Amino acid sequence: MPLRWIAFSTTLLAVAVSAACTRARTAPAGGGQDAVRRVSVEPVHEEQIRRVIEVVGTLAAQDEVTVSSEAAGAVVRILADLGDRVRAGQVVVELDREKPQYRVDAAKAALNRSRAKYGAATGEETLPPIEQTPDVKKAAAELAQAEQEWKRADELRKRLLLAKQEAEQAEARYATAKAAYDSALQNAKNLAADIEASDAALRLAERELADVSIKAPFDGYVQKRLVSPGQYLPVQTPVISLVKVDPLKVITEVPEGMAPWVKIGGKVSVHVEAYPDRQINGTVSRISPAVNQQTRSFPIEAQVPNGDGLLKPGTFARVRIESDRVDRILTVPAGALQNRYGVNRLFAVKDGRLSAHEVKLGDRLGDRVEIVEGTAPGEMIATSDADLLAEGMKVQARGAGVQRAAGTARPEGKRSIQ
Repeated sequence: MPLRWIAFSTTLLAVAVSAACTRARTAPAGGGQDAVRRVSVEPVHEEQIRRVIEVVGTLAAQDEVTVSSEAAGAVVRILADLGDRVRAGQVVVELDREKPQYRVDAAKAALNRSRAKYGAATGEETLPPIEQTPDVKKAAAELAQAEQEWKRADELRKRLLLAKQEAEQAEARYATAKAAYDSALQNAKNLAADIEASDAALRLAERELADVSIKAPFDGYVQKRLVSPGQYLPVQTPVISLVKVDPLKVITEVPEGMAPWVKIGGKVSVHVEAYPDRQINGTVSRISPAVNQQTRSFPIEAQVPNGDGLLKPGTFARVRIESDRVDRILTVPAGALQNRYGVNRLFAVKDGRLSAHEVKLGDRLGDRVEIVEGTAPGEMIATSDADLLAEGMKVQARGAGVQRAAGTARPEGKRSIQ
């Protein structure tokens, strides 16, 4: 055979093999457009859900304070340091007590002296009436005697049994006794006022003595120690920084459109990166009355318990807020969706063939997805092998939705997701 016929035959064979390979590569999966694929089907569900807002926020201390010294003095003891847990009223820093104790002793002595002048017994809580003080009682007795003498002298003078001069002398003694009584009353009132002043001075001295023991104002943790032993502290010197971490508050914002549906007392759940499998439940405690004009959102605060102290202020948190908004929506299994180039599609099953619908998605609800637009309640859709399905493909339905697909099942019931 001539070489040119051999070369021509070889070329024809190569073309035939290439065409066969091309047909094999371009043949549709499953054996072509008329091949039947078995798929699971189910109807589009109509459900009632309570909307949940998912936002991010920051954990913050419920209260934070820098405790300052209310008395002057040198630091003698530090009883709490960085990271220590303290209780309300617990002493955290102790100042020198010597000089304040002297002032208390001096104030007590002054009070006792004033009470002694007044005539009150030591340790007696209430003062006797002014009329019962020794000086006033003595003046009252002298006044009564002078009054009797004056009245008797006046009677005798009227009967001409006593000289006028002696009667006038009796009257003068009565006037002197009356003035002495009034003076004793006034002096007793002054002594009572001195006792009140001395008592106030004693209470002030005792408060200054108590202030050398600097105490925690609430339960919390020491965030920072600001003084050292031996350091002299003037009044109002910052001593220690405390934070209250039980409960903590979550600071976040909710979108403007959902703000009317969030109420004080509403439930929230919080997740933090340090404990990804732990859900912390809390409640909404505060809602701002004004919108943040930069973000068009409303700032809110929620309280979450932190009795074990595991959560730390400043931590980033994911927050789910249950709103009061309840909607009726359509949902499908997440596996029923096909995504191609950013377009989501569902495949409706009708008369054994698939019909593609472009859909608009809403919220993710566990293993189901909300469909906002593109389908209708009760429409039968393919729920398996979504990435392998195509428009017009022949399918054979299987699973729970088979009878419904054939038109023999009863209408799908509705369920509620709270």
